[in-house]
Amino acid sequence: MQITRIGLVGPLPPPYGGMANQTRQLGNLLEQEGVHVEWVQTNAAYRPAWTGKIKGLRAVVRLLPYLFRLWCSAGKVQLFHIMANSGWAWHLYAAPAIWIARLRKIPVIVNYRGGEAEAFFRESWFWVRPSLDITDMIIVPSGFLEAVFGQRGYTVTIVPNIIDLSRFAARAPEDRRGCNDFPHIVVTRNLEAIYDNATAIRAFASVKENYPNARLTVAGAGPEKTMLENLVSELRVQDAVRFAGRIDNDAVAALYRSADLMINASLVDNMPISILEALASGVPVVSTDAGGIPYLVEHDKTALLVPKKDPAAMADAIARILNNQTLIKNLREQGLRLVQKFTWLVIKNQLLSVYRQVLQKSR
Repeated sequence: MQITRIGLVGPLPPPYGGMANQTRQLGNLLEQEGVHVEWVQTNAAYRPAWTGKIKGLRAVVRLLPYLFRLWCSAGKVQLFHIMANSGWAWHLYAAPAIWIARLRKIPVIVNYRGGEAEAFFRESWFWVRPSLDITDMIIVPSGFLEAVFGQRGYTVTIVPNIIDLSRFAARAPEDRRGCNDFPHIVVTRNLEAIYDNATAIRAFASVKENYPNARLTVAGAGPEKTMLENLVSELRVQDAVRFAGRIDNDAVAALYRSADLMINASLVDNMPISILEALASGVPVVSTDAGGIPYLVEHDKTALLVPKKDPAAMADAIARILNNQTLIKNLREQGLRLVQKFTWLVIKNQLLSVYRQVLQKSR
């Protein structure tokens, strides 16, 4: 069956972030395959802009046009592909899209991506289950979420995240000489509690004791910025830490090209695209073993994994990489090999097969 018109429901950049970037990238790739994409944006700008500053009102101002857009788009497409997350994002955006698809008699695919799924389901299952029960197919990007859904009795299909390798380029190994003396370490997660950037900063402060010329760039924005800036001052590493704020996709790629190591201290995660971006740039990764991360990378092969909230363990892993050129070479080579599994050429057939299955079933 030919796939001609898809309704793609999800956030779009700006702001730049994992899910918004994946939505934009997926839609663009489908259009390159000749599929017309009806974009239904869940994070459209508030109009008028001042309404976005008033809690409660801003939800209504965004929700009503969104529902209207869903209703209209459902009459033009073969199916809805919904990029879904946990929490209020589910209740306000994913669930309404599912029910409108049902009313308009078109099939719906839920692409669930929330690393906090287990806790969210535990708290809100009464409200979530009815929507899942009328969904034609659930797809997830990782074995981690497959297991979470399996515990609830749902069979899902894994369709991994996509990485655009044309955006990322690995520096030649000879260009990394001297990183032991002047290592540039990066963090590319938003400044939110679930990403525990405080642990990353504490680990960096420990590393700097032995590598006085080390520097850290934190690229991201969020409510914990002031707390993290105070922590940097308290640890007396303010001269070596730069908060770059939220940066766009081109700047992220340039940041990785300048990096010698990427660290990720998240407490909850699914399949972080930031790790894949680092690997695609030939940058070794030290990460916590939170959520789906062990499903994505293998300890001592494609990354080094450490326990959550353990800055000492993270600092030891960083030092282990900086002190071992053979380990750097192996992690780099294995990481570059791993990311080949997440290109559009590989994922395209899986996704189009899902579309055809759902359309055939609906007929």
